[in-house]
Amino acid sequence: MPTLSSIRVFVVDAFEPFRRFICSALGKRQKLRVICEGADGQEAVRKAGELQPDLILLDIGLPTLTGIEAARKIRKLAPKSKIIFVSQESSPDVVQEALRLGACGYVVKTKAGSDLLAAVDAVLEGKRFVSRGLWDQDLTDASLQQPAGIKQP
Repeated sequence: MPTLSSIRVFVVDAFEPFRRFICSALGKRQKLRVICEGADGQEAVRKAGELQPDLILLDIGLPTLTGIEAARKIRKLAPKSKIIFVSQESSPDVVQEALRLGACGYVVKTKAGSDLLAAVDAVLEGKRFVSRGLWDQDLTDASLQQPAGIKQP
């Protein structure tokens, strides 16, 4: 992982206004630099392989290739890239699959305003993060970082 002054971030979300929101939020941290934005799964895989970003913020509901499928391929092409899913999907099966395939974090879009930067900070510190509200599901991995004020089950 590079020094904290130069974290290279790739943001992938099909909904352009939400990508703008994510990039704006990331802009509040000087150490983070958005190097690329993407809108579909195939593009995410291609760009991740080319750019080897330090951090990838990836939606699940992408055209051409879902975020889960894209992440499987990205793990092989850019194994050092850390992935945080940012999705409206909150099904326990989907969240667990995302974490099983190596995601470092999972942020529900409705909680992105409060959880996005906390997730990025946790992941950059080597921890895993799952949005609040998912804790009452069976996600009891002790290595997951919870949002402030939430007690571990």
